[in-house]
Amino acid sequence: MVAFVFPGQGAQYPGMGKELADNFPVARQVFEEANDALGFDIASLCFNGPEEALKLTTNTQPAILTVSVAALKVLQAETGLVPDYSAGHSLGEYSALVCAGALVFADAVRIVRQRGSFMQEAVPVGLGAMAAIMGLEGEALQEVCRQAAQGEVVAPANFNSPGQVVIAGHATAVERAMELAKGQGAKRALPLPVSAPFHCSLMVPAGERLAKILSDINVHPMTFPVVTNVEASPNGEASRVKDLLVAQVSAPVRWDESVLKMSGLGVDRYIEIGPGKVLSGLIKRIVKGASVANIEDLSGLEGL
Repeated sequence: MVAFVFPGQGAQYPGMGKELADNFPVARQVFEEANDALGFDIASLCFNGPEEALKLTTNTQPAILTVSVAALKVLQAETGLVPDYSAGHSLGEYSALVCAGALVFADAVRIVRQRGSFMQEAVPVGLGAMAAIMGLEGEALQEVCRQAAQGEVVAPANFNSPGQVVIAGHATAVERAMELAKGQGAKRALPLPVSAPFHCSLMVPAGERLAKILSDINVHPMTFPVVTNVEASPNGEASRVKDLLVAQVSAPVRWDESVLKMSGLGVDRYIEIGPGKVLSGLIKRIVKGASVANIEDLSGLEGL
């Protein structure tokens, strides 16, 4: 069985998607559709940068979604492959929903542009932070977060793979947690270059604003289930999509559990579609011996 998986924020880089757009009309069409939906030249931002503009959350989210869907359209046109499941890391869940037919691409790209704004505006720049903790997880990391909070917010935000958990919250609480984690035996504790503390309770206001936007969006029947970040379980019900997307903003991304769930259901091939190879690396650590491929350019397509 095959799963299509889609990357989230952090996978962006100037030049992403250009080779596909130069070589495939279906990819060019996706970029043109995104430009029309957003009212500005997101294609040029993807292809040329500058990197600083591409890093802004309101730009990053629609840019990665657009490149991922362009790569998906090329993959579908060239191979005819249909997955048994799809999944995405945080923002990537929107790409997975487009892939499954639940969301129309033009709607999705407008939603994630606003989602990026809402998430950025939920916490003033500099007050929130995220950090990757290596080699400490489970109850030990939960206890570190409890001790570090001291009346502020800090909590696990991304369960990425065995031995790698990202925490998020108030910047001062995250700093305290990093120091405590090292004292408790963590191999490394690294601050992440992000502009907001995603997937923690500080994002609840962003989720409330997102709910209002989603109320006007049509969700269509799905052609196959999407394994959601919130539940780490396949969802095939269109009626549940909006609630899960709202919850996702402030809930942890359960990526390791999501991959293990797909493996348990019989998935043995994973195709990462979109910029970068972050998810491919995580999947190899989560499921030993899994077949993993990546589609972001011509060499990836030829390799597949």
